[in-house]
Parts: sequence; C-alpha cells; structure tokens
Amino acid sequence: MSRVADLSTLPPSPPPGQGGPSPAQRPRTSRSGARHVDHRSRAQTRVRWELLRNLVRKDLKVKYKGSTLGFAWSLANPLLLLVVYTFVFQVVLDTGIPRFGIYLMSGLLVWNAFSGSVSAACGAVVANANLVKKVRFPLLVLPLSAVGFSAVHFLLQLLVLFVVILGLGYSLFGPELLLLVPAGVVALLFTVALSVLLAALNVRYRDTQHLLDVALVAWFWINPMVYAYGLIQNQLNDWTWVYLLNPMAVVVVTFQRAIYDPPPGNTTANGSASVIADTGYAFYLEHLAIAGLISLAMLWLGLRVFRRFQADFAEDL
Repeated sequence: MSRVADLSTLPPSPPPGQGGPSPAQRPRTSRSGARHVDHRSRAQTRVRWELLRNLVRKDLKVKYKGSTLGFAWSLANPLLLLVVYTFVFQVVLDTGIPRFGIYLMSGLLVWNAFSGSVSAACGAVVANANLVKKVRFPLLVLPLSAVGFSAVHFLLQLLVLFVVILGLGYSLFGPELLLLVPAGVVALLFTVALSVLLAALNVRYRDTQHLLDVALVAWFWINPMVYAYGLIQNQLNDWTWVYLLNPMAVVVVTFQRAIYDPPPGNTTANGSASVIADTGYAFYLEHLAIAGLISLAMLWLGLRVFRRFQADFAEDL
C-alpha cells in the first residue's frame, strides 16, 4: 500500500511531444557532456605529464647536488667504463673482438639504462611511502620518473660514445644507425612494462627488490656484450630463437649492429664465431617485432597489476 501511495504522489507523465527535451536538444546536451569529459581527460593527462617531468627534474638535481663536476659525472661514466672494460677484456682476457671497447659500449649503455631504471622503479613506491600515504596523486608517475631519469642519462652517454667513435676515426653514420629508433622504442616499452609491474609487486612482496638484484646480475651475462654473439649461436644452433625471446638480448644486438662497425667477414680474430648477430637488417626488424609484442603483453600485465594493487598501497606501506 505504501508503495502505491508513493507512486500516486508522482506528477503525471507529460503527453507525448510535451514536457521533455526535443530530439534536437538531446544530442546538443550529449555533445556538451562529451566535450566536458574530453576536456577533463586532457587536463588530467597534462597534470600527469607535468608531475612526471618535475619528478625527473628533481631527481637529476638531487643526484649531483653539491658535487663539483655536477652533471658532468654522467658523461664521465661511459668513458671510464670504456677504458676499464677494454683493458680487462681486450688486454688481459683477449676476446678476439676487434675494437672491443666500442662493441661493448654499444650494448652496455642501453643495458645500464634498462637495469638502472628497473632497479630504481622497483623501490620507487616504497621509497616515497610518506608521500603515498598523505597526498593523493597518480601513483604511476613514481616508477615512470625512474625510467625518465635513466633515459636522460642514456641519451647523454650515447652522445659521448658517438663523439669518442668519431674521435677515434671510425665510421658511424650510415643507414644502419636508423635501427636505433625501433630498438630504442622496444627498450623503452619493455623497461616501462617491467618497471610498473615490479613497483607494484615490491609494495606487497618486499623480497621482490632482492630477487631483482640477483636476477639483473645473471641477466647481464646472458646478453652478448662481453663476448661475441656467435658463441651463443654456435652452442644453441637451431635453438637460438629461444635465446632471442629475451627482449633485452634483441635490443643489445640491434644496438651493436647500429653503432659497431664489424670487421671484414664479421668474425672474431681467430675466425671461430660471428661478432654481431647478422649483417643484414631484416633479422633485426623481425626479432624487434617479436620483442615488441612481448613488451606490449608485459605492459598490459604490469598496468593491470599496478591498478589492482594501488588501492592497498597506503595500507601495505
């Protein structure tokens, strides 16, 4: 009875064609709402990018605050690595790879950028626990700022490597240099994917950071940087494609093809193994496409896990 009484108090429905918005008015209201949502979405995106840029700038300033050389330390690092690794692996332990220092640095710089990004991003949310608990902001910018910080260093160090190569009188500029573009995109995509995933997992499972440190040490040695790619090929033969499912191995060999000028015949000094993976371009583009798909799958997983876990970050911290 009460439900009937409630219904009886409602005003009568207007006759058809009266009392409601006309068909011409309804689309206008809908378009207005869509514009409002679109404007709000663009504003939120702009805020996220500004916050990310400011965090990267802050990290760059803090890292070298108070040092005499300041940002120049990031440029001195690749030069020091070039000298040390060349002495160890070309003078003390002869790998048989001509111009070993350039071969090594071609892959090592992008690996260092990847490992530094992932390691810093893994602990980014935990390191900013007080901020996460007190301020509401898009938490995804924390691991992404670690990636942006390492990306700036990588670009500057790559420029230093180019200057050294040209200073030593070796060839550099050629069509193979264009391989840096797809290889860089895949490296960035895979780095972001793994950084976001590990940042979320490390909040709930603190052993993640320690497992990552061990994994990165082993991962370094399964990328062909201090030895010729052909040694892997000689051991695995038809199973080499499994080895190349590692996106960072594909990125490293592509960077080597883009920057390093292989010796005649593309073999080591004793002729036992190929120095770089392949002298053509199709090999690299094919495997970069596969690595890109793997990275996209990892990114989907990382974003899904991060969004699912972030609601509990304040409690877990």
